[in-house]
Amino acid sequence: MTIRRFSAAVFAATLLTPGLAACNASGTGDPAASGSATPAASGSAIAPSGDADAKQALLNSTNEIRNGNFRFTMSGAGSTAEGQVHEPSQSAEMRVLIGDASSDLSMKLDLIHAKPDSWVKLELGGRSAGTIPGAQKLNLGKYQHLDQTRIKGNKALGFDFDKIDPAGSEVLTQGITEVRQTGEGAYAGTLDVSKAAEAGSVDQSVITALGQQARSVPFTAKLDPQGRLSEMVIQIPAAGQNAAQDIKVTYTDYGNATAAQKPPADQVVEAPQEFYNLFN
Repeated sequence: MTIRRFSAAVFAATLLTPGLAACNASGTGDPAASGSATPAASGSAIAPSGDADAKQALLNSTNEIRNGNFRFTMSGAGSTAEGQVHEPSQSAEMRVLIGDASSDLSMKLDLIHAKPDSWVKLELGGRSAGTIPGAQKLNLGKYQHLDQTRIKGNKALGFDFDKIDPAGSEVLTQGITEVRQTGEGAYAGTLDVSKAAEAGSVDQSVITALGQQARSVPFTAKLDPQGRLSEMVIQIPAAGQNAAQDIKVTYTDYGNATAAQKPPADQVVEAPQEFYNLFN
């Protein structure tokens, strides 16, 4: 499956894509595979109309994300990402790991954005790394300085500070269909991910494969003591060729992120054509 978002980074093009990351179930079990039940955290059934207070709490929990000052992590299908957004300095950074040493192809990316510039350091691994076209010209291990005119509109390499949420959590919470509070700051329910592609959270091909299941996907969420979203886990059921798996997003350090540090000049090269080809 594919997570799509963080128009700032390569998540939009490669993270959790079957061709790069092994699609393996991540402990979702039968409930996720069937897409029909949420984790039984309190033993009480979800009311047909849902809990309005619980839903409002989750809607409100994404407000602070809009301020663009937080750290985050994302994981799923054997791939992970972590980073921070610091809108006050118009900067952000992200580190992505796709696959591992046992994969045919693995990628490590270190992305830095400091408006108006962007840099990406790429490391390739796995048995198929040498088969990537132009691999010998990619200046692996150096930061590739990107020509902004060549990545305009490219969700893999660009950064849009008007769309700073790495997972589109605001749109996801708006899609909640049923929810209940299961503990202090803890919630469980279902959400409709059929419109999540427009937010960039879940790839349209996955939504299409889910069919009607996309309208009732189990999730859990946690809020911090200030009522801000700290964790969301979406339990994507198996569909088509995609195995059941969890998509997990966390947010921390609201208001305490720092400006991204530009890479040292002696570690920077201009990105060659082969680099742009790789991500187009």
